[in-house]
Amino acid sequence: MRLEQVECDLTVIGGGLAGVCAAIAAARQGRTVALVQNRPVLGGNSSSEVRVWVCGATAHGLNRYARETGIMGELFVENQYRNPEGNPYLWDLVVLEAVNAEKNITLYLNTDVHEVEAQGSREERTIKSVTGWMMGAERRITFKSPMYIDCTGDGLIGFLAGADFMIGREARSQFQEEWAPEVADGITLGSTMLFYTKDTGKPVRFLPPSFSKDITATSIPIRRVIQSGDSGCHYWWIEWGGEHDTVHDNEMIRDELASVIYGIWDYIKNSGQFDADNLTLEWVGSLPGKREYRRFTGDYVLNQNDIVAQREFEDGVAFGGWSIDLHPPQGMYAEASGSKHLQPDGIYHIPFRSLYSANVSNMLMAGRDISASHVAFGTTRVMATCAAIGEAAGIGAALAIQYGLTPRQLYQEKLAELRQTLLRADASIIGLRSTDERDAARQAKVTASSVQTRLAVEQPGDACPLAGDVALLLPVNPRLDGIEFLLDAAVATELIVELWDTGRKENYIPHDLIGERKVSVAAGSRQWVGVDIRWEPDEPQNAFVIIKANPSLSLYHSTEPLSGVLIFFRNEDSDKNPDLGDYSPDQLVTRWGMRRMARQPFCFRTGEPTNAYQADHVTNGYHRPYGGPQQWMSLPMKEGKPEWLRLDWEMEQSLSEIHLTFNDDVNDDLINLHHHVTPFRIIPELVSRYRLEYLNGNGEWTKVVHEAENRKRKVIHRLEQLVKTKALRLLVEATSGSRTSEVIEIRAYGPDTD
Repeated sequence: MRLEQVECDLTVIGGGLAGVCAAIAAARQGRTVALVQNRPVLGGNSSSEVRVWVCGATAHGLNRYARETGIMGELFVENQYRNPEGNPYLWDLVVLEAVNAEKNITLYLNTDVHEVEAQGSREERTIKSVTGWMMGAERRITFKSPMYIDCTGDGLIGFLAGADFMIGREARSQFQEEWAPEVADGITLGSTMLFYTKDTGKPVRFLPPSFSKDITATSIPIRRVIQSGDSGCHYWWIEWGGEHDTVHDNEMIRDELASVIYGIWDYIKNSGQFDADNLTLEWVGSLPGKREYRRFTGDYVLNQNDIVAQREFEDGVAFGGWSIDLHPPQGMYAEASGSKHLQPDGIYHIPFRSLYSANVSNMLMAGRDISASHVAFGTTRVMATCAAIGEAAGIGAALAIQYGLTPRQLYQEKLAELRQTLLRADASIIGLRSTDERDAARQAKVTASSVQTRLAVEQPGDACPLAGDVALLLPVNPRLDGIEFLLDAAVATELIVELWDTGRKENYIPHDLIGERKVSVAAGSRQWVGVDIRWEPDEPQNAFVIIKANPSLSLYHSTEPLSGVLIFFRNEDSDKNPDLGDYSPDQLVTRWGMRRMARQPFCFRTGEPTNAYQADHVTNGYHRPYGGPQQWMSLPMKEGKPEWLRLDWEMEQSLSEIHLTFNDDVNDDLINLHHHVTPFRIIPELVSRYRLEYLNGNGEWTKVVHEAENRKRKVIHRLEQLVKTKALRLLVEATSGSRTSEVIEIRAYGPDTD
C-alpha cells in the first residue's frame, strides 16, 4: 500500500450532490479542496449507479418560483441543455465536469475514508486528519485540513470523530412534533433499489431467478404493482429496512430488495395481467439508495414546527420545499400508503446552526445528516435541498478558514457576511436583500431603453371552460384598479371573482380574502368583461385572483407567458395515487395546481400601469421572485435593435468584475432524470446574446464583453483590464425564445473585491 498525505484548506468527504456543491462553493471562494468519494462516480443517489431523480423545493410543481439557484441551479440548467432525455450516464458527466471545472478541487474517486484522528474532550472535539484507501490503486491517503465537511449521508466521519448524533425517531415530547411517535424508537426510513425496462419490439420471455419472491404470497399490496414504462420512477416504494439497521444490515436489505424486484417483474411479465410481452429488464440497481441514518446534533435542531410555520431564521442560509415525507416502517410490505405527506404553504428556511456539529469544532455537515429531527428530516433529505445545504456549508467553511474561525464563531461574528456571500453566489436563499457595499451598481442610477408597464396578455389561444375554480396570480405594484378577462358566455350569466393576498411573499396560495365581485355577463364570444375589484397594498406583493366555476363560461389561454403571472386550477380531488402517497386534503398548496400550463396564462388586462418590471429592480437587492418578479423587462424586441440597461454614476468608478443574472424562470421544474416535461433545451427567457460597454473619457461607448451563446443564469465577467468609467450599459441582442429582454440583477465590483 502506497502511503500518501494530502494537505489542503478543506476536506469534503462524500461526493453526492451535497458534497459536490460544498466543494465547488468553497473552491470558488479561493479555498483548496479535496473532494473524497468512495464510489467511481459522483452524484450519490442521483448517479447512474442508483438513479434517484433529483427532487427539491419545487415539490414537483407544487411550490412556485422555488427551483434552486446557485450551483444546483447550474447543474439543472446545464443538464437540461446537454441531456434533455434524462440519460443517467450523461447526468454523471454533467456533475463530473462541474467539479473538473474548478482548479481548486482535487477529486479522489473510489477512495473510502474509514479512519478519523480526533482530539479533545467529548464536549469539544477537533478532527486532525481522515484516512482512506483508494480501491484498485493500493493507495492509503491521509487528508489534513483545518476544516472538514461530512457529506457521507450515513455520517461516518462525524461518528468516528465523536460527534453527537441522533438516530431513529424522537419522542413527540422532545420537539413537540405532532407527527413524532409518543415513544422514541430506532425506526428509520428504508432503502430502495430501482429498475428500468425497455420495449424490444418483439416478445421477450422472463425466467425468474431462484431467489425471486412470489409477491402474491407476500403482504405487498398487489394494487401497487404498476407498469412504469422505461424508468424506475414509479417504483420508489420498493423500500425496506426501516426496522433494521440500514448501514450494518445493508447487504441483507439489498438481497431482500432484489428478491422483490425480480418477483414484481415476474408478476408483470408472467401473470397475464399486463401488456408486457415485448418488455425486458434493461437495468436493475445493485446498490441500495439509503434514505436515513445518523443525523448530527448542531447548535439548532430543525423540527416539524419550523417547517410548517416557515420560520424565518436570522441565520437562514438555504431553503427547502419538499413535503414532510415519511414512510411506514414496514416499507413495501405495509398495507398503508407508501408515504404520507405534510406540505408547508411554501418554501421553508434552513439555519446555518443546523450545518455544523455542536461538539466537533471544525466539522460541518451537509446532506441528509444535518441537525434535524426525524420528522423535519422527512423534507430536508431530498437531493436538491441537500445540494443547496451543501453550497451553504461550503461557503461557510471557506469563510471560517479565511478568518481562522470555527463554524460556531463564524455564526457569532460573521453571519451577515456569510449570508451576503451566499447572495452574491446566487445561492438558494430567499427573502434576503443585498447590502453589499462593495457592489458599485447599488449606487448607480439605472435607466433602460424600454420598460414593460402594461400588465396584460391579450393574444388568445385555446378556450378553457370554467368547469372548476381557476385562479390568476399577478404582481400588484403599486395598485390594482380593476381587471378584465377575455371570455365566452354560452348564455347570459354571472362572473364571480375573489381577490386574495398570498400572506407571505414567498407563498403562492390564497391567504386572506380582500374582496369579491359579481358581474353580469351577456351571451357572446371573445368579449372583454371588466371586474371592478381594487387593492392598494402597503408594499408590492402578489394578488391571487380566483375565478369561480361556471359551466356557462370559458376563459382563454394566452399564446405566450408573462413573467410574474401564473395560473392555477383548483383540485377538488387530489390526482395523487392514494396507494402510493397520503396527502392531507386540507393543505391549500396541494389544492391549487398548474397542470403544466404556466406558460399559458389566461388572457387578461389591467388598467393602471405597473411598476413590477422597472429598470432599477436589477439593483434592488433581490435575486429571485419575492412578492413580485423582481426583474427588469423590456417591451417586445424589434429586429436588429437591442434593448439596453444603463448604469450611471456621479463619480468615476474603477471596475474589474461584472455580475449578470438573467431570468431562467425558476418556476419551471427541471428534472435531471426520467420524467422530463420541459420542452426547452434552454429556458426561452434566458438572454442568449449580449454585450457590455462602458463610456470612455471621450464620451464614446467601448465594448468590453460580447457573448454570443449564453445559456446560463448567472454570469461573472472578470475584465482583462481595469475599466474607469461613469457609465456602463448592457445591450441585449437576442434571447432564447422570449420576445422581451429580462434581467434579474447587475453587480459591479472594483479591484478591491478579492
